[in-house]
Amino acid sequence: MNCTLKPMARVVAGCVATLALAACGSSNSDRPGYTQPVFGATTYSQLKVDSYTFKDMNRNGKIDPYEDWRLSAEARADDLIARMSLDEKAGLMMHGTAPTVADPTGIGQGSGYDLTALQNLIVKQHINTFITRMAGDSANMAAQYNKVQALSETSRHGIPVSISTDPRHHFQYTVGASAGTQGFSQWPETLGLAAIGDNALVRRFGDIARQEYLAVGITQALSPQADLATEPRWSRINGTFGEDAELAKRMVQNYIEGFQDGNTGLHDGSVVAVVKHWVGYGATKEGFDGHNYYGRYMTYPGNNFAYHVKPFEGAFNAKAASVMPTYALPDGNITIDGITLEQTAAGFSKTMLTDLLRGKYGFEGVILSDWGITSDCDANCRNGTAPGVAPSFIGFGTPWGMENATKAERYVKAVNAGMDQFGGVTEAPYLTQAVQRGQLTEARINASARRILVQKFKQGLFEHPFVDTAKAAATVGKADFVAAGLEAQRRSLVLLENKDKVLPLAATVKKVYLYGIDAAVARQYGYTVVATPQEADVALLRVATPYEILHPNYIFGSMQHEGRLNFVDGDADYEAIKNAARLAPKTVVTVYLDRPAILGNVQDKASAIVGNFGVSDGALFDVLTGKAKPEGKLPFELPSSMAEVLVQKSDVPYDTARPLYKFGYGLGY
Repeated sequence: MNCTLKPMARVVAGCVATLALAACGSSNSDRPGYTQPVFGATTYSQLKVDSYTFKDMNRNGKIDPYEDWRLSAEARADDLIARMSLDEKAGLMMHGTAPTVADPTGIGQGSGYDLTALQNLIVKQHINTFITRMAGDSANMAAQYNKVQALSETSRHGIPVSISTDPRHHFQYTVGASAGTQGFSQWPETLGLAAIGDNALVRRFGDIARQEYLAVGITQALSPQADLATEPRWSRINGTFGEDAELAKRMVQNYIEGFQDGNTGLHDGSVVAVVKHWVGYGATKEGFDGHNYYGRYMTYPGNNFAYHVKPFEGAFNAKAASVMPTYALPDGNITIDGITLEQTAAGFSKTMLTDLLRGKYGFEGVILSDWGITSDCDANCRNGTAPGVAPSFIGFGTPWGMENATKAERYVKAVNAGMDQFGGVTEAPYLTQAVQRGQLTEARINASARRILVQKFKQGLFEHPFVDTAKAAATVGKADFVAAGLEAQRRSLVLLENKDKVLPLAATVKKVYLYGIDAAVARQYGYTVVATPQEADVALLRVATPYEILHPNYIFGSMQHEGRLNFVDGDADYEAIKNAARLAPKTVVTVYLDRPAILGNVQDKASAIVGNFGVSDGALFDVLTGKAKPEGKLPFELPSSMAEVLVQKSDVPYDTARPLYKFGYGLGY
């Protein structure tokens, strides 16, 4: 039998035994050359064949095809699946939360992993993908990751653990959308990257984030957010690239190429990019978010669903490895290319996942659910807690369109729709029991398990799963990464108003009044900080886009910015603006634009207005003083009134009647 080693779809059975101790009997001169992987730390015995070394991951004393790094990822996955039990394959389809010790939140925010709990999850429940919410010292994060990976080497097949994270390089932190930023280079929100609009910069950001993630053992990025910000009230706009589909498409493609280290698919050195949320999430009804029962609908009064698909085309161009479906479900009939969407969230929708995503767009990667879609949404989750009762994650779920189904029915519905992996849960028995009942086939489980294993093989996790803690400390937040983030912060600022060219600040400005800005930073730039606006040459104010907490009795509603976008009397920021404008000779206002602020009654009070998408005080002062220039252009329009916001169409971009500042607006020095 000719057993030359080459990529193959299936492992040839006749080669399996021969590969145990020899390279299929060919001479050295006939054999292709291979680059020996550097394994690093491992507890496995190592077997040698023809000067090459292999890990004996299942400890059977021979080189099995899945242990043979010379084979293709697909061939190795096929061999491993054939060795796995149904329980083990179902475990692959869970994407749990890495538990930590001394964690009062219960969502994994402690400083050390709970290794006892993880040993049970990894070794007994066969789960090997987890989200981390740990933050803090990078060397500790790396060391903790290595402890988790060591547990994987005690499992039956030695399948390595994959660790994911929500974005952790920006300014705003909201549980369920982003993670702590300590130590990592800090960049503007993705809106700020869109405001710059520089493909190479976005790719550079992704590349830097990739290196910082890999240094601490993070191999999956739960980003980018390809949703379009066509509904200005939506609470998750800050994580998007704005409301223009073509701009978002470019940004998404380059973001993924940075994280995955190119556009040829996964390889050693790639971080899996999980593009989200497929598809239409941004057209949320009344701006309420799909994490919440009251915000579970997306609405398309402008019949513009196809427009919201365009940014995902950038993801497919970049060969995004994974896709996360949206929570939201259609509010009425939505049709695209003759396909009418089911009245369920995308995670349960065969039309969304199989017909559109896999069928029309040919997506072959892993489909990962958003968190909690199979969990029950109890009375508090649906109606909010009683007055005086703090909302919590207890009884929280997001099974929109399947609220009244059982958990078992939700799992079956999602898998039959096309789902490969379930976020935030460790409930593999629901899948094995469904197979035993004849509701799912083992072949269908095998298909998802194979996709997940192929990713791990392509990333090199089976060869070198551990990280170097010293390298982690030297990589995360290193000087040139930090400098690149600061430069992006400066460039992303959008100059909206500059009356009488008050900016950059003249050399004659000596005394400044500050609101929301660190006085120590102002002093570093040579300014005297005064106590009142009337004492100042210029009043400098940092404010945020207005918002309301309209649903404080819902766990996500209590954290998210909803409602109005306009400044009104009584708002602390607006009172500060009015006071400064009345008393100071000049007033400069910078507004954090996590949503499109309405600035009509700020425009007439400020000498200059600068929009920001997350900026440090130092980077801000560099621009205010002229050491750097604002280059940003608005990635969404800024409306002129709430009345116009209320009548715009949630699925249509830049469609308020008379925007105060149009999409793409931005002045310069």
